[in-house]
Amino acid sequence: MKSLVIAEKPSVGRDIARVLGCKQGGNGYLEGREYVVTWALGHLVELADPESYGDQWKEWKMETLPMLPEQLEIQVIKKTGHQYQTVKKQMYRKDIGQIIIATDAGREGELVARWIIKKSGVKKPMKRLWISSVTDKAIRQGFSSLREAKEYQKLYEAAVARAEADWLVGLNATRALTVKHNAQLSCGRVQTPTLAIIARREEQIKKFQPQSYYGLKMKSREALWIWKSGQNSSSTLSREEIQKVQSQVLNGTAVVTEVKKKQQKSYAPQLYDLTSLQQDANRMFGFSAKQTLDYMQSLYERHKALTYPRTDSRYLTADIVETIPERLRACRSGIYAPVCGKLLKSSVKGNKSFVDDKKVSDHHAIIPTEQGIHIKDLEYGERKIYELVVSRFLAVLLPPCQYQQTEVTAVCEGQRFTLKGRILEQPGWQEIKLLQKEAGINTGEAFDDEDPETGGAAKGEIITGSIPDFVKGQKILFMEGKLTEGKTRAPLPFTEATLLAAMENPVKYMESTDQKLKKTLGETGGLGTVATRADIIEKLFNSFMIEKRDQYIHLTSKGRQVLNLAPQGLTSPELTAKWEQELSDIAAGKTKKKDFEAEIRTYTVDIVKDIQSSSKTYRHDNLTGKKCPECGKLMLEVNHKNGKMLVCQDRECGYRKTLSRITNARCPQCHKKMELVGEGDNRRFTCVCGYREKLSAFEKRKKESGGGVSRKDVSRYMNKMKQEAKEPVNNAFADALAKLKL
Repeated sequence: MKSLVIAEKPSVGRDIARVLGCKQGGNGYLEGREYVVTWALGHLVELADPESYGDQWKEWKMETLPMLPEQLEIQVIKKTGHQYQTVKKQMYRKDIGQIIIATDAGREGELVARWIIKKSGVKKPMKRLWISSVTDKAIRQGFSSLREAKEYQKLYEAAVARAEADWLVGLNATRALTVKHNAQLSCGRVQTPTLAIIARREEQIKKFQPQSYYGLKMKSREALWIWKSGQNSSSTLSREEIQKVQSQVLNGTAVVTEVKKKQQKSYAPQLYDLTSLQQDANRMFGFSAKQTLDYMQSLYERHKALTYPRTDSRYLTADIVETIPERLRACRSGIYAPVCGKLLKSSVKGNKSFVDDKKVSDHHAIIPTEQGIHIKDLEYGERKIYELVVSRFLAVLLPPCQYQQTEVTAVCEGQRFTLKGRILEQPGWQEIKLLQKEAGINTGEAFDDEDPETGGAAKGEIITGSIPDFVKGQKILFMEGKLTEGKTRAPLPFTEATLLAAMENPVKYMESTDQKLKKTLGETGGLGTVATRADIIEKLFNSFMIEKRDQYIHLTSKGRQVLNLAPQGLTSPELTAKWEQELSDIAAGKTKKKDFEAEIRTYTVDIVKDIQSSSKTYRHDNLTGKKCPECGKLMLEVNHKNGKMLVCQDRECGYRKTLSRITNARCPQCHKKMELVGEGDNRRFTCVCGYREKLSAFEKRKKESGGGVSRKDVSRYMNKMKQEAKEPVNNAFADALAKLKL
């Protein structure tokens, strides 16, 4: 008898088939002596549309809400139905004795395979392949230690509970809002609280009142000294106070009261999980969270160069340590080759800073695999992400950075002044930063003495390098004084990097004073999961509830109104904290799925009643005078993530037209990214500085200069624009909402 292996994607399926010796080609599967390997195309089965339960939900009417089927059914996704039939046919073969689930090792991967098996009705023994990378070695090891599928039954139940809860709450709330206000509106347990976080930041910025703060620097013959207040701050809000200090100590004699020298160490940052990688990629390269995940997925599936991307752990398990030398040999190409060579000559050991079995749940941190790769084979984005992961992997293996810090304190007329210096003795992991600097890579990190989000006064100045030798009791003459002044700064609007951080730890954006809820939110990992946050942000862009101005994210009028119209519970992070905690408990066997479902059904009834009884209204403030060429209704002008579009207000019509698109082409005058506007031969680049240039002239100029964008690049770019124009406005419930009739 043979075993049927079900992978999640064709690329992974073909890799598994190659390792297992399955060379005989079929339509949607590959076969060998012992195994048959087939694959899904992502999800092949989904929760059934509301319309499939009967005529009562075919039309969107308030009186038929809430939709609460006694049991939620599943259905085959039509556009991939052919592949479902292929998988089903293999499962029912008489020579197939068992099924091996080889979909992604996580909650959603479990759902992909189990729903296919459930829908087909097949009853055969099942095993589970659970691996974190798809290298040949990892696949062989995984198949040598297959697990019983029943070990993951609770994980499957948690996945079903999540999907059904989102169906019940999301579709009912979306239908209720849409029908109530005759507009294309949607809300959900993660996307709406994310809007609320952005709104709260915008309110903080709006209400912020800047304050002036003052500091004092006194110059002696030997050095420049920084004044310190009684609270050890280097600034004060009182100008009078600092002026008084200045007049007191000018031309005065200070006495050195303390000279402290100590050896300091700084340790490398932790290994990457998906969220921290997305944050750094956005800050350093401007990649969106979705782009980073896509690059990661390609590096994991296609190139097999990195381990499983959808992980929330920043630690390795102990069994990985023995594979480190092999991984170092695999990533010797590129700018980090000298570090790899140095580490390979030494004895690499794991320590508690990055190896801890207790801090790894389903998957360990993202690290390079044992499979070598040529950097030149990677696209630009793939290369940047790969190098980021490699740099962090090498950093934790290097020793800590060691330096000697000297702090000198002097007192003059009762006022305290300090001088700090730092001498590097052993670069350790900072060698990575030196290589990045030589390669022209901007790490995009904030200064140590400044809050990267809110800014504010510096806490002091540290001189890198040696400072004069001082001894206790030494007298210093203050010859000159300089009063410094600054202003406190408002919090910055969110970028994708800082929004991801806020979603991961939204406690400080909660209005609730319930400490138990805040603790729960911290323990459950915030809003959404490491695997879904990029999609949530992308959905908010695609539904035009948020927009990007430069690198900053802002609410649109639509997003602000949805927040006002949505039921109160759906705008708070507390709900998703509670859900994620219960889903984790279901997966761990601590909570029963049926109890969670009963709670969700009660909540669904409440939010529909809330929307039905609301006296609030919604209005389009972005209607244009242009009519849709397909249905004749007036169109809306919206700011898409990368440009402007005209969108038909009727979802059933769905017509969209790109007006302009932000490109990677740089303005020759101010070097900012330019927009591409117009159609056909009239396409032209425009810049905020006023520069204008026809596309044809731009291509000619670049060709003559021997660089820039080729015709092939432009063609590929325009095809991408057309493809994006076809995408649904709101991916979350696109199929269900497509049936909207206003």
